[in-house]
Amino acid sequence: MPADTMETSSGPAALAGVPDTVGVAKPDPIVVADKVVRRFGGVTAVNVDHVEFQRGTITALIGPNGAGKTTFFNLLTCFDQPQEGTWTFNGTPLNGVAPHKVAKMGMVRTFQLTKVLTKLTVIENMRLGATGQKGESFLGSLLKQVWSDQERSITERADELLARFKMDHMREQYAGQLSGGQRKLLEMARALMTEPELIMLDEPMAGVNPALKQSLLEHVKSLRDEGRSVIFVEHDMDMVFDISDWVVVMAEGRLIAEGTPDQVGSNPAVIDAYLGSHHDRDLNPDVGGGPEGGAS
Repeated sequence: MPADTMETSSGPAALAGVPDTVGVAKPDPIVVADKVVRRFGGVTAVNVDHVEFQRGTITALIGPNGAGKTTFFNLLTCFDQPQEGTWTFNGTPLNGVAPHKVAKMGMVRTFQLTKVLTKLTVIENMRLGATGQKGESFLGSLLKQVWSDQERSITERADELLARFKMDHMREQYAGQLSGGQRKLLEMARALMTEPELIMLDEPMAGVNPALKQSLLEHVKSLRDEGRSVIFVEHDMDMVFDISDWVVVMAEGRLIAEGTPDQVGSNPAVIDAYLGSHHDRDLNPDVGGGPEGGAS
């Protein structure tokens, strides 16, 4: 494929000219979901007809509380399964695929409540993130010569990532001693041990103090700069408008809007979903001015 075609078919530039229409086709989608429905008893938590996530971009998944964002996120990453629908990663169907196999395919996630192993050190947490380790089998673990070279290579990769995330000075600390923001950084760094194509972040700013927020923002941007794709669930609108190339909006389990941050920010359906359909009306018009302009 010619270089100029490659540049325009993927990454943020590819979204230029894409209409802000729910379910719009993308030039080079990395994830596609069709008619995905998840019910809990009589409640339909997710009912997504069609959505595509563009490769090489940062896409935010937003919506008011109870919109179904995290449930949909869990479905896409195979930590939950829908009653209906299909979705693909790089064209490969993911229905019924185990989460660890999805990660091996190049689609990894972090969690709102971090899943670091608190009784292991930072470097031990990082080593665990690497896939295909020869020492994971019982027989392989008994023969050091089988896994020692690979272990050395994995450790070097882990140290490089810790230095990148400015956590190398915490290398030998127990993960349980880290702050909430530092655990978020560790989880993101550990996710990169698999060399993923797509990173799914579940509320990366939740519980993070302001001093670390800017650092996290820059790290997320750097993922896109490396050519990776990012999809994240977030309530922090400052973050959404700062780093997103595209925004997908959910309300009551359905997609109600998508587009660039500016397009979504001025979309009446989005404003109504967050503020209520009467946000721009006088909620008590009779007070201070009835039909004749006087008090009623």
